[in-house]
Amino acid sequence: MNTQRLFLASFFSSSSKLFADFAKEDIIGKTVTFIPTAAIPEKVKFYVASDKKALQKIGLIVDELEILTATNEEISDKLKKNDYIFISGGNTFFLLQELKRTGADKIIIEQISAGKIYIGSSAGSIILSPDIEYVKDLDDCSKAPELDNYLSLSVVDFYPLPHHTNFPFKKAVKKIISKYESTLKLIPISNSQAITVNGNKIEVI
Repeated sequence: MNTQRLFLASFFSSSSKLFADFAKEDIIGKTVTFIPTAAIPEKVKFYVASDKKALQKIGLIVDELEILTATNEEISDKLKKNDYIFISGGNTFFLLQELKRTGADKIIIEQISAGKIYIGSSAGSIILSPDIEYVKDLDDCSKAPELDNYLSLSVVDFYPLPHHTNFPFKKAVKKIISKYESTLKLIPISNSQAITVNGNKIEVI
């Protein structure tokens, strides 16, 4: 039985209001493990603070987990004990490198399989696809020198494509669509949309 519950946003602070409806439970006071790691190699990182603020605004208690510096014990503890998992945006290749290096990828996959709600924003959404090579036009893969392949968490069989029609990614997204639309199951979403997965039901809201 597929118990997956995923909320995959392009820019969470623009679609956070949709999350409460999706969760179908009282989210006020629930805890969320917040992973900001993807933003580390990026120059622009305002979205991390706005995602965090958006989560707090809808009533969640944010428990930050920087996997770059956390111990294995901290990573395991926070991912398992909190109600939800949230991974924010930034460089998808760097994020994947760090998730694999720390083994956080395996714990996240286990937690999702057990039915825990997962929230992704941009890179945090892309990471659940089978392979992240398709976003090379969006993110700089040289920021992840230790990554020896692009196989990702493979939680879903589709490929989320955030920032569709949004500045400054408009051209890059268009390029990815023309390159991969015939070979990959791309699901492009704009900053105000999200892909929701409830078991086998996938929707763009």
